[in-house]
Amino acid sequence: MQSILDAINEWIKEILIGAINGNLSTMFGDVNEKVGTIAAEVGQTPQGWNAGIFSMIRTLSENVIVPIAGLVITYVLCYELISMVTEKNNMHDVDTSMFFKWVFKAYVAVYLVTHTFDITMAVFDMAQHVVSGAAGVIGGSTNIDVAAALSSMQSGLDAMEIPELLLLVMETSLVSLCMKIMSVLITVILYGRMIEIYLYCSVSPIPFATMTNREWGQIGNNYLKSLFAIGFQGFLIMICVGIYAVLVNNMIIADNLHSAIFSLAAYTVILCFSLFKSGALAKSIFSAH
Repeated sequence: MQSILDAINEWIKEILIGAINGNLSTMFGDVNEKVGTIAAEVGQTPQGWNAGIFSMIRTLSENVIVPIAGLVITYVLCYELISMVTEKNNMHDVDTSMFFKWVFKAYVAVYLVTHTFDITMAVFDMAQHVVSGAAGVIGGSTNIDVAAALSSMQSGLDAMEIPELLLLVMETSLVSLCMKIMSVLITVILYGRMIEIYLYCSVSPIPFATMTNREWGQIGNNYLKSLFAIGFQGFLIMICVGIYAVLVNNMIIADNLHSAIFSLAAYTVILCFSLFKSGALAKSIFSAH
């Protein structure tokens, strides 16, 4: 009779251990897959991330926004010419050199608008170079060796009784679900950043049209600072990934299964939170608003 009970006990333990291993394998695999794609995603330029979207945004900008930017240039230059003439004692102190300055400003304004996409892409090419350099320096792997992790846990699982295994099944199921949610949130952050970049690029001729004017120039200056901020947000994201790599690689999975599982979940939550904050931090660094 006792042997039958022992066999049933072992059978139930095998089922529970199998469920735990399945949850852990799925959980570690999800983390490896999603975190491993972060460096590749943030290192993409707008034209490299999705050529179709980039082509559409460029066409909209050149055909729809550039004419509006031309009207903005016309208004700004006329306003500046009137202000420049009237503030010189109602044309009694007119200096011919100021007209040459006005023509130079007009030339610069037109040049900026007609080369807007070249300038914006130069910003993101520079940001991509910085991100690629950061990826080389960080060097730490964010991958968890799933087979080694499960193997190191096996002896601990075999020593557990059914009640503790049941608790561990519930814990791993809950944490695995949370990790899937974190994976979706990381995707939302990365894709949201790229969509924000495309939105910035689509209207870029308008703020560039104001940069040569003293009163209106703050619009263009703030836009340019925001452009640098969203580009260098990728560098901050790479730092977050590097910190995550150090935390994960220092985690000893075999010591305590419960604490190890929740530590991994906590690290991933911290990574997700840091990614959310990276945009606001980048804008604060560049004083963009």
